[in-house]
Amino acid sequence: MISPRFPVRVALAACALIAGLAGCAKKEAAAGGSTPGKKLVIGLSLDTLKEERWQNDRDIFVAEAKKLGAEVVVLSANSDDTAQVRDIQSLITQGVSALVVVPHNGEALDRAVKDANDAKIPVIAYDRLIMKSDIAYYLTFDNVNVGEEQAKYAAARLPAGRKAKVVRIYGAPTDNNAKLFKQGQDKVVDQLVKEGKIEVVHEDWATDWKPDVAKRIMNAALTKARDIDIVIASNDGTAGGAIQALVEEGLGGKVLVTGQDADLAACQRILAGTQAMTIYKPLKNLAALAARIAVEVAKGDKPASTATLNNGAKDVPSVFEKVIAVDKANLMDTVVKDGFQKEADLKK
Repeated sequence: MISPRFPVRVALAACALIAGLAGCAKKEAAAGGSTPGKKLVIGLSLDTLKEERWQNDRDIFVAEAKKLGAEVVVLSANSDDTAQVRDIQSLITQGVSALVVVPHNGEALDRAVKDANDAKIPVIAYDRLIMKSDIAYYLTFDNVNVGEEQAKYAAARLPAGRKAKVVRIYGAPTDNNAKLFKQGQDKVVDQLVKEGKIEVVHEDWATDWKPDVAKRIMNAALTKARDIDIVIASNDGTAGGAIQALVEEGLGGKVLVTGQDADLAACQRILAGTQAMTIYKPLKNLAALAARIAVEVAKGDKPASTATLNNGAKDVPSVFEKVIAVDKANLMDTVVKDGFQKEADLKK
């Protein structure tokens, strides 16, 4: 209670001062960035952790950031746009110094990115591009080249003397990378169709990259043609779904199936002969790079980039890591030698 002897206008001024200081403190907490003596905290917003690939990315990123003296808060949206927006807003509220985001839908995060920008928290798109937003960096693999390598592998192994029948299983239509993989595949496939060397008998997009959706796509293809030669599946999960459908029809190992990510199950299938190849993306290189750039950006530095890519809002400073086509012939010299998968696990 204010004393009757205490002037009201002084009391009001004091209250205003206290409120103002509280407001300033709140704004400072929300502003992100590095403060001398303050421990760096990086926010990592993932689309999902259901796939082995993203668990590996997370672990490498967190370990590298820790080496650099930063903590990482990891949130996974389970392939839900609304949940990912909430996750990003939560990380902003926690006052992280930088945000690294693997978007579920690169078109759905413009509001969340704007909130981060307003709080002066730099946003780095990891693996998948965030569209039409003011992001600081884009770090990924050469995704067009991924699709091109898949299709080139298949093109080098067409059946002799006849037109090959091909099924194409694309990734999630909400994932810009899926469109880039298709773009790379198209470079090779369209030419082969034009030359009369292949016929695409069926093609479709696998919602959220789900293997069960890929299985349904493969089943639909098998109702159109039994003598399928090649399945260009855009990742190992969709390859697994397609292979399950083929195995159930007694066609396991008789159809060339591509993939991507060098998942353990895919590498096991390559050794078993039911999947022909995968694209190995050295995650330790990209995830470690992302952690280093996130820490540098959080400190206010401007790391060098090797390219730019326009996301509809700006030319985003970008870095593209190289990929490697892997089959039974070089599996041990790449995936296993790098420690990405263990030889003992592949033979289980």
